[in-house]
Amino acid sequence: MSQVFDAFVERYDAWFDSPFGKSAFELEKSCIASLSQDLRGPSLEIGVGTGRFAEALGIEYGVDVSGRVLEFAKRRGITVVRGSGEELPFRDESFGSVFIIVTLCFVERPEKVLQEASRVLTKDGKLIIGLILRESPWARFYIKKGKTGNVFYKNATFYSFDELKLMMEKSGLNVIDVCSTIFQKPTEKPLRFEVPRRGYYKKAGFVAVKAGKKLPVADI
Repeated sequence: MSQVFDAFVERYDAWFDSPFGKSAFELEKSCIASLSQDLRGPSLEIGVGTGRFAEALGIEYGVDVSGRVLEFAKRRGITVVRGSGEELPFRDESFGSVFIIVTLCFVERPEKVLQEASRVLTKDGKLIIGLILRESPWARFYIKKGKTGNVFYKNATFYSFDELKLMMEKSGLNVIDVCSTIFQKPTEKPLRFEVPRRGYYKKAGFVAVKAGKKLPVADI
C-alpha cells in the first residue's frame, strides 16, 4: 500500500476537498472528537497519511510507511516519522493517546498494529480507532469500488465489529466507548450532517472505538 499512496498522494489528498470527501470527513471527525474529550498527550496517529485528521484533531505526532504522504502531513504541522504500524519506532509507554483512523483495513497485520499501539500507550492511555466495519452497507459499497479498479480499495480488508473486539482483546485492550455516524445510504453525493450516536450500529458507515489497556490484576 505504501507504493499506492506514494504514487497517488495528490489524488488521495484532493479527495478531502471534494464535495463528498469534505462532508464525509466532517462527519468522521465529529464522531472521533466525541470520544476524545479527556485524552492525554503526547498523541500519535498510526497511518497519519497526509495529516488531515491529525491537523483537525490536534494530534502531535504521525507515523506512516509512505514517505510522500508524510511530506503533506509535515506541511500541516505534524511531527512525522517514517515507519510501520507493525513495528513502531517508539519506546514503550511513550504516548498518552494513540489514533488509528481508516488504517486497519489497509495493513497486512492489523492485530500486530493493535499490539504495537498498546505497547506505546501509557498505562492510563487511550486508543481511538476509526473505521468502516464489514457489516456496514458502506463496506459493501467500497468493496465493489475496489473490484471495479479503485486503486485504494482494491487491497482493503474490512473487519466485523466482533473481529475487531477479538483482535483488541488479544492485544491487551478493552473497549471503553463506541460512537457511530453516517447512517445515510452509500452515495458519492455530499452527505448531510448528522449528530454522532453513542454505541455501535450495523448500518453506520463509520464507527469510532475508544479503548484502554488491560492492567494486570494485583496479587492479594
